[in-house]
Amino acid sequence: MEPIEPWLERQYRHAADALLRSISRTDLVKQRPGFGQTVRAREGAIVASPVLASYDPDPDYFFHWYRDSALIIDALRLLHTDGTVGARAPELLGEFVRFSGSLLRLDGRTLAVDRSWRAAVAPEFVRFLRTDADLAAAHGEAVAGETRVNPDGTLDVSGWPRPQYDGPALRALALLRWAQASVPTAADGEGLSALIRFDLDFTARHWRDPSYDIWEEERGRHYYTLRVAAAALAAGSQWLARSGDAAQSARYAREAEVIGQALDEFWLPAAGYYRSRVLDSGAASAKELDIAVILAAVHTAVGGAGPHSPHDPRMHATLGRLEALFGQAYAINRKRGDGCGPAMGRYAGDVYYSGGAYFFSTLGAAEFCFRAAAGDGDAAAWIGRGDAYLRTVRAHVPACGAMSEQFDQRTGEQTSAKELAWSYAGLISCVHARRAVTVRSGAGR
Repeated sequence: MEPIEPWLERQYRHAADALLRSISRTDLVKQRPGFGQTVRAREGAIVASPVLASYDPDPDYFFHWYRDSALIIDALRLLHTDGTVGARAPELLGEFVRFSGSLLRLDGRTLAVDRSWRAAVAPEFVRFLRTDADLAAAHGEAVAGETRVNPDGTLDVSGWPRPQYDGPALRALALLRWAQASVPTAADGEGLSALIRFDLDFTARHWRDPSYDIWEEERGRHYYTLRVAAAALAAGSQWLARSGDAAQSARYAREAEVIGQALDEFWLPAAGYYRSRVLDSGAASAKELDIAVILAAVHTAVGGAGPHSPHDPRMHATLGRLEALFGQAYAINRKRGDGCGPAMGRYAGDVYYSGGAYFFSTLGAAEFCFRAAAGDGDAAAWIGRGDAYLRTVRAHVPACGAMSEQFDQRTGEQTSAKELAWSYAGLISCVHARRAVTVRSGAGR
């Protein structure tokens, strides 16, 4: 079999091109006749998938998700850093900043007062709409708690789970990394700083509040949301200290420390893993063992160590439990080839589409291993473990390089949203993490 590196470099170039096809797609127009909508993407919007669908059978992902867009704009930074994307990258960043800033002016009260738009909604779609009260609450800073918006910069009128608070923290992290790279132009710098400050302030004031999890399914307190909040506030504290804002820097540093202490409470000694959530109801969730915990470490760890990082033995135990879960649950894992790691899903009993393996989950596990290898005495073993995951990804990617959201747990066929931007972002960040450790160690085949 071909060594992993040549395929990985080809797939990286394909992922870069595919990622760009989700950003500022002003040529794309989505018709939603059931909702009486025609949606044209604006500059700076990032669609989760540029493939137009309407649950026919693929899902409608023509939305700008706060979480997904932050991960994608961070992957764009990596593409710019290594020269894969040139001057277009800072331009796209500026468009993203301007689009994101414009969303803060959205006001759902206008939709609640002027209800004429509801007349265009087909009768069978009325049950999917938000209530007037829900729309009326979407104004001011509450708009940042919206899970997603239309890529034309209008509110999503469907009754989707909200609020969700991981997006502003992830966006702050991504933009702080761009700011550290000193890439934005002077014109965009002011808007960039203002957006970072807004996101940090929003995160500091809302991290204690219950919200929906990363999968938009259960309301409560979530490991992933808290972990990205802590990372954003810690990074924001350093950024503000460099700019001379000592008081706010100290405040965010204290908040990050408190969140870190709260995260410790998610460890379940008897079970041997970090649970992903504590529900509002207080009841135990069947989704406590969740790849979201591993993704939290990956999305926040850039050279980090200590608790809740890829160097945390409790994180290693959590990954081991997830490997055992999916290794047994998925038919494709029980017949996987030699040298291949388990295809990774989200949690036990997932029923969304194939309820199967996700590209970003499997790539996230691989990236976790590469980040764990950094500075570890057993780096070669970690790299080998990460490469095993990558061989599984390769086994389910066709020669054209297309990556959907999932691949079926029984057949291995790609399913759910086609050309998912998050899948490509996961590949890009995974490759960067791998390059960092294989160059130093000389490992990898």
